[in-house]
Amino acid sequence: MASISSYQTSGGTKYMVQYRTPEGRKTVKRGFKRKIDARRWAVEKESSKIHGEFVDESSGSVTIRERSVPWLAKKRMSVKPSTYRILETSLRVHVLPKWGPVQVRNIVRGSVQEWVTRLAGERSATIVIRAYGVLAGILDDAVADRLLARNPVRGVELPRKSRRKHVYLTEDQLFALARACRNTGGAMGEQRGLIVLMLGTCGMRWGEAVGLRVGDVDTGRHRILIERTATELGSEIVEGTPKNGKSRTIVYPDALDAGLKKLMEGKKDDDLLFTGADGSYLRRTNPNGRGKWFYRACETAGVPHMTIHDIRHTAASLMVRSGANVKAVQRQLGHSSAAMTLDVYADLFDDDLNGMRDAMNGILLQNVLKMYSQDVTTAS
Repeated sequence: MASISSYQTSGGTKYMVQYRTPEGRKTVKRGFKRKIDARRWAVEKESSKIHGEFVDESSGSVTIRERSVPWLAKKRMSVKPSTYRILETSLRVHVLPKWGPVQVRNIVRGSVQEWVTRLAGERSATIVIRAYGVLAGILDDAVADRLLARNPVRGVELPRKSRRKHVYLTEDQLFALARACRNTGGAMGEQRGLIVLMLGTCGMRWGEAVGLRVGDVDTGRHRILIERTATELGSEIVEGTPKNGKSRTIVYPDALDAGLKKLMEGKKDDDLLFTGADGSYLRRTNPNGRGKWFYRACETAGVPHMTIHDIRHTAASLMVRSGANVKAVQRQLGHSSAAMTLDVYADLFDDDLNGMRDAMNGILLQNVLKMYSQDVTTAS
């Protein structure tokens, strides 16, 4: 049980509580001006031990920088390398310069809100939300380790992310872009043209395409197995699992037959399907770093400027226009759920809504006509 005793200071008599942590370690809480306040605090502390809610306030002196080390180590184990790199950068660039030396017990919601608001005026919503998430995650771990009773930054107002409007190419524009990519130079250009055409018709991600092995392509059934991705992290390329962690099999159109078969000639099943100049993974940018071939190809083809990832939207558009249902589109794109596909590409399914309206109009109109004809008969 806790005990209360008094002691003298230059400001008069004060009280302290001597108590034990759940592990049996003796500790002291000083500075109470009234004995009744010390007694209330002691009762609450003893109650927290009984209910498993004890927080060792002395441990709250650890800083955000110190707590970030085990948090980041945990993330290295649990997330994809590309995600880890993004989190590590956010921690280093945005979180530690502001909060690194601050003790976890001294973090208050108001100060964090001011930081978020200021950062939102300088950086994109995505960057701000990620930086806040890193800080909040570190403090969540502090709560779990009983260094804090609660996370003081939960509930901070965050900027709203605005979704960029998708760019959908027509079939003619897609083939024009593929030709422009093909003309960016020799054997490398051949591969670039083919991979852009593949992205625009199959809907895979760039990392999924460049990570393909020859054995992943079944030319007889027109199927491609996607079970890995190759992600560029600066100058390094890291191979991992697809975005949702699951492999999937997709279909590809006959238009890719000739190009794929030519690319596979003389290669073994374990060989990379697409290769860079050094025989390793094909990269988004030129090996010599002089300009971006895809950006120049967009200009040559006369199509809107976009990222390579954006071509995937064209594939989604072509699938919907071909009559594919949302589950088929979901599987082809590798979304985690059909709801996600509908959310991301809601504009592509407007025609479905119009079709539903026309069908309902046909059904209801027949009944409306019957109803009015009956009214006319009754009135006569």
